[in-house]
Amino acid sequence: MKLQRKFTLEEICKIIDCNYVGEPNHFITGLNEIHMVEAGDIVFVDHPKYYEKALKSAATTIIIDKEVDCPTGKALILSKSPFDDYNKLTKYFTPYKPQTTVIGDDCEIDPSVIIYPNVFIGHRVKIGKNVTLHAGACILDDCTLDENIIVGPNSVIGHYAFYYKKKPEGFDRMHSCGGVYIESNVEIGALCTIDAGVSGLTRIGYGTKIDNQVHIGHDTQIGAHCLMASGVGIAGCVTIKNHVTLWGQVGCASNVVIEDNVVVYAQSGIGKDLLAGKTYFGSPCAEAKEKFRELVALKKLPNILDTLSNG
Repeated sequence: MKLQRKFTLEEICKIIDCNYVGEPNHFITGLNEIHMVEAGDIVFVDHPKYYEKALKSAATTIIIDKEVDCPTGKALILSKSPFDDYNKLTKYFTPYKPQTTVIGDDCEIDPSVIIYPNVFIGHRVKIGKNVTLHAGACILDDCTLDENIIVGPNSVIGHYAFYYKKKPEGFDRMHSCGGVYIESNVEIGALCTIDAGVSGLTRIGYGTKIDNQVHIGHDTQIGAHCLMASGVGIAGCVTIKNHVTLWGQVGCASNVVIEDNVVVYAQSGIGKDLLAGKTYFGSPCAEAKEKFRELVALKKLPNILDTLSNG
């Protein structure tokens, strides 16, 4: 999330009542998570396992729960609870704003857009030419839809991210301040859910076609001309490149990269990166030819065991 103006380190620390290491006039221009940070952004880290990754990231301000050596050109915000203080900042800059109208404030909707009954549009939504929103569709805060897009009945675009921190008293949700960006010529079926980015954007690339009842998690980046059949479930922070086909009920774990021109057969489970131009099957999935050979071998196993037992 980009801030509306530059804030100094001193200003930010006053908001969350934290001490800092660095120049008081060190500039901050945005808030983001580790996998999407840019220069000028704040990132938070609350586990020693990830200290080095955060300190070496593109982020120039790090909210951290231990005083460590500050990298040159960066600043540290010292916090007892980085998750909570990051949440305070996102809520400060994007406070919850209840809505009682079917179209929210500060929206830009082209006159050509077809809006069916019972469509709900949140705040700061931008919708381009020749978009069709079918009955019951919800386009929530900070979403952008380019041109020639179809959103099927009862699909929800931009619901908050499924991101929680486990605490002794229960699960505490990270406040979503990101959105969704859908490029031109995308089609989204009925009853789909595409979650907003936590601090950045979930993105659906040009010409991608999504069947009914597909879920796409927060901050996932999907390339151009992809195809997803019914029941596909994609976790958060997944990168799916161009011309990828995922058949029905494929599930994908978080932080996976799927390269160009990959095909994954139905009911497969993806738990690691997939290489370009290959076809995969199974759970956990592997190259389809290899997986089919395994299945043939498994079918022969009872006969082999009978032969061995009969001596």
